[in-house]
Amino acid sequence: MQIRPARPVYIYSWGSVVGKKEHEGPLGELFDGYDSTDLFGTETFEKAESEMQKRALGLAMAKGGFLPEDIDCLLAGDLVNQCISSTYGLLSYKLPYIGLFGACSTAAEGLILSALLAGAYCRRCINVTSSHYCTAERQFRFPLEYGGQRPPTAQWTVTGSGAFVCTAEPADLLRLDGQYVPQITAVLPGIAVDGGINDANNMGAAMAPAAMDTLLRYFAENKSLEGIDLILTGDLGREGSAILADLMWSHGMDISSRLADCGKMIFRLDDRKTDVHAGGSGCGCSAVVLAADILENIRQGRLEKVLFVGTGALMNAMALYQGQSIPGIAHLVEITRTELPQEKVR
Repeated sequence: MQIRPARPVYIYSWGSVVGKKEHEGPLGELFDGYDSTDLFGTETFEKAESEMQKRALGLAMAKGGFLPEDIDCLLAGDLVNQCISSTYGLLSYKLPYIGLFGACSTAAEGLILSALLAGAYCRRCINVTSSHYCTAERQFRFPLEYGGQRPPTAQWTVTGSGAFVCTAEPADLLRLDGQYVPQITAVLPGIAVDGGINDANNMGAAMAPAAMDTLLRYFAENKSLEGIDLILTGDLGREGSAILADLMWSHGMDISSRLADCGKMIFRLDDRKTDVHAGGSGCGCSAVVLAADILENIRQGRLEKVLFVGTGALMNAMALYQGQSIPGIAHLVEITRTELPQEKVR
């Protein structure tokens, strides 16, 4: 069942920070910041991921004109064991903190919880997530030095962090420039779905059944694709996106003309030098694409309604070593273009 916030909740400001490879991609100039070394001024990749979160969160607050005391709740998560990138990276903000884990769906999970908290109990929430190629690869697959060949279905963990300030304070809207603001009009938490995939190099296939389940539940209530500009998955990659389109077609829905995927958008998939195979993945992938590209297009009036479907693979290395399959999850956030108050527009 869809949940609509008890009062209007808006995505007020956002920030995005990426690594060198992501900056060289098709969206490179849209990101707020990048580091050509992927170390972000630190000594280890784990510390680098923490620094990315700290920078992304600082950018989101600064762009919105907020101080830490203006924020009621911080929600954050990442892929490193026990979410240490989030914990260490955000210590200095001294904010009430809720840790998250949704794998690559963490950005959508954070937006859902921010909308529900701000829509009922808080004034403003901020959520942030991240991933780093060098921390995720050695935790979930192989040591970086191994240099093994990857199959065509494999995805490349994005080095990036995205942060979002959600507000339910009407007075905040009076400070915004422009004509539109993204509003979270509905959310639909995902159901864990196990499609029987146990290949860590085919995450798209593992997550696609969960994305189908969430979309079918959404359209059981909404009935039609009419009025939806974009169904944005994050991130099924080339393999998973094709599977999702086929699965939805088998249920009588052709979503192919509206379907886009963050993992396909962030890199040039057909460039051999990029060498990302099926596309991007990781918590940071959908977070930075949403922040740098999609929300800006909504604010500029180019998009009206977007279904952001964050997909995640709910597993760890031990489960794979023991031969278990990989359950997927897909959280949906309905983001709608809303006009700012007329007194501000004038």
